Amino acid sequence: MLTVKQLLRLDLKRMLTLVGEAAGFSEALTFVEKIPNRSVGKKIPNRSPMDSEPPCLLVLCGISSLEKELAKSWKNNNTLKLSDNAKVSVHLHSDTETPFEGDCLRINSFINSLSTTRFGQLLIWSPLLSSTHDLVSNNFCALPIGAVCVADVQFQGRGRSKNVWESPTGCLLFSFTIQMVDGRVVPLVQYVVSLAMTEAIKDVCDKNGVPILIAAGIGLNVDNEKPTTCLNAVLQKMTSVAYQLQREDILAAFFNKFENLFDIFINEGFRPLEELYYKTWLHSGQRVIIQEKNEDQLAENEVTIQGLTSSGYLLAIGEDGQMCKLHPDGNSFDFFKGLVRRKLA
Repeated sequence: MLTVKQLLRLDLKRMLTLVGEAAGFSEALTFVEKIPNRSVGKKIPNRSPMDSEPPCLLVLCGISSLEKELAKSWKNNNTLKLSDNAKVSVHLHSDTETPFEGDCLRINSFINSLSTTRFGQLLIWSPLLSSTHDLVSNNFCALPIGAVCVADVQFQGRGRSKNVWESPTGCLLFSFTIQMVDGRVVPLVQYVVSLAMTEAIKDVCDKNGVPILIAAGIGLNVDNEKPTTCLNAVLQKMTSVAYQLQREDILAAFFNKFENLFDIFINEGFRPLEELYYKTWLHSGQRVIIQEKNEDQLAENEVTIQGLTSSGYLLAIGEDGQMCKLHPDGNSFDFFKGLVRRKLA
């Protein structure tokens, strides 16, 4: 029987082997020093867990009595499933005598910072996971509303158009469950999530004396400054405060904000949140090029973004004064390429 610490070490070894092979390194140990320098979002090939690999470590933490009992049931019955029937080793956070070492998520800090009644009340954490989205999707019917899965590292993170991504250390990577009745307003949820994240970062900065406002979204690069930048690198350049943002603090602050904003959204719609959202987004007055077919010929036209439509699409105005809504074609990494225009009456 392996201890939790032994499983964690095996999981890290498994991570280095998988990612190292994908990057073309012959030795996993050589790759250890290169992980912080790799690109967040760099494409890697799909890989399936092999039978000879150690099980994936999942640590469960229920905050309320209901979630605690549910976590115990999952552990005892081994009911959590991963893609491709990968092996899992489930442990309860309450059974761990000492905190995990290294840059692992500090679960106790997350619990102490959380003040919600639903979201984040059940946490599934893994030091290395193929995809948080896959775990939530594969166990969706068994998960309570608001359950969250967090991974320190992903090796098959999923994006648009079935793109697969490597997600190295230093990033806040999570997926969680939401329940809605009216499917027509689902496209607007992304804006509520983004708003909650920006407000969460503001709160964490304010509480720690950091005089800066930062706009960001989920898939948050907190502490991996290469190859581009991260939140902590920006803080160091723009303020003299020594405080470093921590992933678990942001995660708890996010759910504290999201639960309140989500309730407003469900009960009153997006309109009460619209003004606050526009204060944090970057696109008002932005000019974009859209492509339209006219008698089998592709024409490019310039429009200016005005805001959002009631259904969650971008609202824009053309050079002819015609208002229109913009639909992404779903094929481009750049949201502002390949847009399709629909004129509004």
